[in-house]
Amino acid sequence: MSDRANPGPTPTVSRVLPDGRLIELLYDPDRRATALAMTGADGTITVQDGIELADGERLVPYAADNNLIATGCVLLPSAVGTFTSQAALVAAVQAFLHRYVDLSPTFEAIAAHYVLLTWVYDAFHELPYLRLRGDYGTGKTRALTAIGALCYKPFFASGASTVSPIFHVLDAFGGTLVLDEADFRFSDATAPLSKILNNGNTAGLPVLRTMTNRHKELNPRAFRVYGPKLVAMRHSFADRALESRFLTEETGQRPLRPEIPIQTPPELHREALDLRNRLLAWRLTQRATIRPAPERQAVGVDPRLNQTALSLLSLMEDPALRARVHEEMGREQRRLSAERASSPEGLLVQALAELFADPARGRVTVSAVTEAFNRLGAESRTPPASPRQVGWRLRERLKLSTTKSNGVFVVPPGERAKVEALAARYGIAVERQAA
Repeated sequence: MSDRANPGPTPTVSRVLPDGRLIELLYDPDRRATALAMTGADGTITVQDGIELADGERLVPYAADNNLIATGCVLLPSAVGTFTSQAALVAAVQAFLHRYVDLSPTFEAIAAHYVLLTWVYDAFHELPYLRLRGDYGTGKTRALTAIGALCYKPFFASGASTVSPIFHVLDAFGGTLVLDEADFRFSDATAPLSKILNNGNTAGLPVLRTMTNRHKELNPRAFRVYGPKLVAMRHSFADRALESRFLTEETGQRPLRPEIPIQTPPELHREALDLRNRLLAWRLTQRATIRPAPERQAVGVDPRLNQTALSLLSLMEDPALRARVHEEMGREQRRLSAERASSPEGLLVQALAELFADPARGRVTVSAVTEAFNRLGAESRTPPASPRQVGWRLRERLKLSTTKSNGVFVVPPGERAKVEALAARYGIAVERQAA
């Protein structure tokens, strides 16, 4: 009973108090000591060995000999640095990345702002992920090392890592998952790492994992996996929904700049620590002012793309940079639309749209849809389908109704509005034919 009434101090990595004050863990690698930085009600920042809360709870820093901290598996700031302005901080981050990593100009600017986003990600409900994609030897790991070293509480792992500690570290530390070699064997929605990526870009979507207590009783636990993520991989994920969460740099498409060091120099880590300290000061002083800026979303792209990118756009003060990002989003929109339109479902929607647009056609039969689908599919080398298969796709994939009329299966006229909505989603424009 006494143990429950007085559970002892709470080891703390970070905390947002009900009154808005922030608490963050510091680790000084030279002194091998940890402490807690806290913002005061008047905006001052103090560094303490322990913090007493009004409800009697005592917060203490994680121990300095914690294996994740001592080995650098999770990187932390060592002190509260100096913050002057967001523009100066972005410029310093981008200059750091330019010295050590060869990125395209637009992605370099995106990566610099993404670093800032990781430090205030909890101000947003949805996040994009950052990805380096290319063959081995094209600089993906170097880019992860440099970008990840600046992020908020980065946790470095690989696709070959045991999944269980990744869940536990993300739940306990939060912060940024930096995942190298992410081409894990099963990239569908059932793979454990895919669950982290599928659920981790939206707040409030934990992953349930089967656990047992000390009495061997089933006790499922919800692990918090929301947060920014940096990923390096050679190929794409099979899950299209997961693919839509990434802002991607294709590596190895141009010669390496000659001034980029071949091996990672020691200065990189020293400079990264200094920048983490400055980024912490920015978080502690500016976090309360960060808000989504819906007016900065791109025009003419899917709501999903805008939803994912809005948090990053909200931190971009340069209108020219936002315009470049909007252009990238537009290109991605066109790529996705072309991919959708050429898929079996897209061809089926095009067949339906053409048939419904023909005023001379009295009814749209499943056999007519099948004939139009196979005609369109022949042009894109899509295997032909039978009326039974087409009927199944209509009902299961497109969620359209089919009914039997005079012994023939048809798509009823009432489904026309759904077909038109699907055509718009798949980027298919079909003009109504003249009578």
